[in-house]
Amino acid sequence: MTEPFGARLRHVMDERGPLCVGIDPHASLLTEWGLPDDVFGLERFSRTVVEALSDRVAVFKPQSAFFERFGSRGVAVLEKTVQEARAAGALVLMDAKRGDIGSTMAAYAEAFLRKDSPLFSDALTVSPYLGYGSLSPAVALARESGAGLFVLALTSNPEGGEVQHAVRADGRNVGATMLAHLAAENTGEEPLGSFGAVVGATLGDLSTYDLDINGPLLAPGVGAQGATPADLPRVFGAAIRNVVPNVSRGVLRHGPDVGALRDSAERFADEIRAALPSA
Repeated sequence: MTEPFGARLRHVMDERGPLCVGIDPHASLLTEWGLPDDVFGLERFSRTVVEALSDRVAVFKPQSAFFERFGSRGVAVLEKTVQEARAAGALVLMDAKRGDIGSTMAAYAEAFLRKDSPLFSDALTVSPYLGYGSLSPAVALARESGAGLFVLALTSNPEGGEVQHAVRADGRNVGATMLAHLAAENTGEEPLGSFGAVVGATLGDLSTYDLDINGPLLAPGVGAQGATPADLPRVFGAAIRNVVPNVSRGVLRHGPDVGALRDSAERFADEIRAALPSA
């Protein structure tokens, strides 16, 4: 059987540190790198990031939209990026934020979580805002394939609050409800469950939420969005050891120089290690 995603993630975080680097080839970054905003630039950008960092970061998080905008040729670059990153030992978290119902959700899951899919990734971001139960096909296929999910729970964008902070009839808000669902999915899993939450590193004090879901917490917002590694213990409290801090532009803006990309990633990794409590 395939080792579950949570166990593989725990191992690679313990070995390499928990840094997750986004692969976000949006037009402005391609321009900053001196690359054309086309499939050639997309491929050159993605290959450079993977070659520079795949032996030293725990997780890559390619943003699917920046590949999809180039149509089938862009998706082909995404397939190659995923395969090369995984072959080098990094885990791949596909940031596609898929969410739908029934057979449509099942088809999304098959695209990214079926083991023989060309886009097979170690984990996938998903949106639960058609109801957590709508994610059932993805949960089932992730378990079967040894993959994981990261469910949008407490995102850092200001618009998210109108949904995630809405209070249910039972007095618990929607974000807390999603965390409770994930804790249930991860019950009894060791050393870490495979079903994680997306929780923004820019949100400040989250002590009123139970972040101890026995699963990973993807923490976007470190770097260009304003959060620092030193902020992580205050935001995540006792759950800090399961946090996967995501940095995108803070690292990527140093390209295309491979040495500069590596130096930037290593600086973030060192700052994250310094922020973590000693074992």
